[in-house]
Amino acid sequence: MYALEIKDLVRKFGHTEAVNGLNLTVEQGRCYGLFGRNGAGKTTTIKCLLNLLEPDKGVIRILGLDPVKDEVGVKSQIAYVPELVAFYPWMTVQGTLDYVASFRKHWNKSLEKDLLERFELDPGKKVTALSRGMKAQLSLLCAICPEPPLLILDEPTSGLDPIVRREFIQTVIGAYQEADPTNRTVFISTHLISEFEGLIDAFTIIEKGKDVLTLESDAARERFKKIRMRFSGEPPEIREKEIMKITRDGRNLEIVTNIYSPDLQARLERFSPESLNLENLTLEEIFVVTAGVKGERNQ
Repeated sequence: MYALEIKDLVRKFGHTEAVNGLNLTVEQGRCYGLFGRNGAGKTTTIKCLLNLLEPDKGVIRILGLDPVKDEVGVKSQIAYVPELVAFYPWMTVQGTLDYVASFRKHWNKSLEKDLLERFELDPGKKVTALSRGMKAQLSLLCAICPEPPLLILDEPTSGLDPIVRREFIQTVIGAYQEADPTNRTVFISTHLISEFEGLIDAFTIIEKGKDVLTLESDAARERFKKIRMRFSGEPPEIREKEIMKITRDGRNLEIVTNIYSPDLQARLERFSPESLNLENLTLEEIFVVTAGVKGERNQ
């Protein structure tokens, strides 16, 4: 059973297709990234998962359940942290936690205490007096303390300062997934990919509502390479089919490929460079060349 399945998902707003035939599957116990630029369809996809929007077409299953036909069953097993969070303004931090806990069958009080101390959140403070970063921390507390099988994060660190972002991500890793790594799944929608570089096991990149690349992170780093070549004189013109992008800087060429192989390297070495160095692309760089400048060649 998959933690999450999406098949041929379509959601339109008028004549605009926000999501256009999206497909992805997320295995349990994974940390899965949904990458895309603003407006690519990430939030619309998540709203369909949460049954906040009704798809025009397609099939969605969360832990084997249909979020439309079994909404209560689905929502009892997931937790959601949106980009912008809102709480009842008259409640305190502790009052908010108690209120959220009242809807859950399970709530880890010792984890709640630990996270309150780690985030230095005053239980007696009104939520209206909290900064945006503190509200994000409180929302994470509300999501993690019930220890659900699936945690859905939609741009959870957008707009937060680096220290808060680091603590946020460390908490996702430390307090949630590592406690039961084979059963707890994290699904992250973000365009701040570098923040989650070491966390993501696999990912899908979407552009204009369509999935344009789905890969395991380790496989992506093996396939996508940056090749730096230095020549004694004017660099030659190179047009190998596996090349996505070439950048010239004096006697240097920087080549980006999405289909690296020893054969490609051997063909490049025939141009007799003074030096040739390989470097794995980061997930963020893979996203940029896939969704941003795919097929572009600058010489």
